[in-house]
Amino acid sequence: MRKRTAGTAAAAVAVVVAAVALPLFQPWRLVTDKVVDEAVPGAVPISTTSSSTTPPTISATPERQPERQASRPASQSAPSTSPPARVLLTGKLISHEHGTSGTVSVLALPDGSRFLRIENLDTSDGPDLKVWLSDAEVISGKAGWHVFDDGRYRSLGDLKGNHGNQNYPIPGAVRLEDFRSAVIWCDRFNVSFGAAALA
Repeated sequence: MRKRTAGTAAAAVAVVVAAVALPLFQPWRLVTDKVVDEAVPGAVPISTTSSSTTPPTISATPERQPERQASRPASQSAPSTSPPARVLLTGKLISHEHGTSGTVSVLALPDGSRFLRIENLDTSDGPDLKVWLSDAEVISGKAGWHVFDDGRYRSLGDLKGNHGNQNYPIPGAVRLEDFRSAVIWCDRFNVSFGAAALA
């Protein structure tokens, strides 16, 4: 009888622990991926076809509908292209708590808007991942995992995907000189997945 009671109690504890731990840690995200492939801000999106087995691409740029062929007078010229985005800052992501690679750049568009662009991102999926600007120095190794919320930081929003190319608008009030790093930050566990020094 005592063994049965102990077994029942242990099972009940295991259920409670699982009910709390699974939503918190979301261990299944270690094997899930989300791919995002956004065009460079201000650029005309180019449609490409791929036979890759990469997970479906999610794009914030609306897919262009095929245009009907319309006759255009010979004197009418094609619309001029806008000047390309200007690179203000750039950096390379290094790994922290999870293996992370890719490049980061701060782009300025002719209209004055600015974006943080992450290209060729490769990191782990995880709960509550954010993209931050931080005034902290990027330190390699475990010593650099937790420093980015010690001083000034600014969240640019949720990480859109753990693979691919993606853009994050930088509010006009943000002074770039106040920050020197870009971070993939896990807000739930206060740890950096990866970071890049901006220069």
